[in-house]
Order: sequence, then C-alpha cells, then structure tokens
Amino acid sequence: MTVAPDTPASPQSPQPLNHPPLDEINFAHASERVAAEILDFYRINWLYEPKTFPLEWDGKGNVIVSFSPDFYLTDFDLYIELTTMSQKLVTKKNRKVRRLKELYPDVNIRIFYQKDFRALLARFGMATTSVAHANGGGVLPAETHEQE
Repeated sequence: MTVAPDTPASPQSPQPLNHPPLDEINFAHASERVAAEILDFYRINWLYEPKTFPLEWDGKGNVIVSFSPDFYLTDFDLYIELTTMSQKLVTKKNRKVRRLKELYPDVNIRIFYQKDFRALLARFGMATTSVAHANGGGVLPAETHEQE
C-alpha cells in the first residue's frame, strides 16, 4: 500500500485536514501526537479514535471488552494502532486486533510497533529516546522526551 509520496503536498493547494487542532486532542501518549504531526506533514486526513469496536460481551449482552484504534485514515479506509510499548507487552493489544479482525472482517487495521515507529522517526531524521515503563513506556523523539 502506498500511503504518501516522500514530499509534502504543494503549499499552493493544500487539502483541508479533517481533524481538530492538535492542541485540542487529548492524545493518550506523546507518540500519538508525533504520529499525528507526521500524518499532517504528508497531508493525510485522519481522525483520532473515532470508533470503538465491541469485542466481548457478558451473558446479558453487555460489552465487557472493546477496542478503539488510535487513528482512522479516512482517504485509505484504514485504522492504525500505534504501540510504542516494549514488544513483550503488546500481547494484549495483538489479541484485541486479532479479535477485531475476526468479528469485523471488512475493517482494515494495521499495528505499528515500536520498531516501526523508530524506523519512521529515523526516516525523518529524528533521534529517539526510550521512555521508562513507569512513564508510559516506548520511544519518543529525543526533543519531545526532553520537554516532558
């Protein structure tokens, strides 16, 4: 799947982005904001956690497990789940994505792991730093972590 060229959209005819200003979005993790900034740079329309998918129900039909993927790329009909946690801690998230695919086979979803996020940041020339699990875990651009 080709998501975007290696250059941003022309400044003469930028397409409008379909999300609120980044400062008005309550991102669960700083890495999600960085991902949103990259999507904006490439003028890729996205929505943050626009839909919650029920995954498990109790005997009375009440939802007991659900999943809200981080981003929905509207122009690609694709959900993105970003996990910058250590690989050994993503088992639960992998299970949710597998279950989502079983229950909703027409939903397009991809997980971006810590290694994928590091590679993306490296592509943009951003140094990364590891964040302690007690502080949310994962990786961030070095300058973002220093500001926290």
